[in-house]
Amino acid sequence: MRVAAKKKPTEDRLMQVLVAPIVSEKATAVAEKNNQVLFKVLQDATKPEIKAAVELLFKVEVDKVSVVNVKGKTKRFGRSVGRRDNIRKAYVCLKPGQELNFSGEAA
Repeated sequence: MRVAAKKKPTEDRLMQVLVAPIVSEKATAVAEKNNQVLFKVLQDATKPEIKAAVELLFKVEVDKVSVVNVKGKTKRFGRSVGRRDNIRKAYVCLKPGQELNFSGEAA
């Protein structure tokens, strides 16, 4: 039985992993309480890829990453039924003393 070798993600892949930051009331509360930042990420992104992408793009040290898969809601528009996309959220916990500015520089 062969074990698949872990491939190191390329820089191009890491640039695509983070789709967008999530800015909401809940995200702000989590950021203040737990020193965490929320990101919308690709469906097939792994925790090590997310960690590497945040460290590469924002030049901060990441403590841990938690991931949540959110199922899309079914919505009705009159007679037709539509469905929102599934999304994957990443809760990125920064090491103590680290802060993330979305302008790109570390504090």
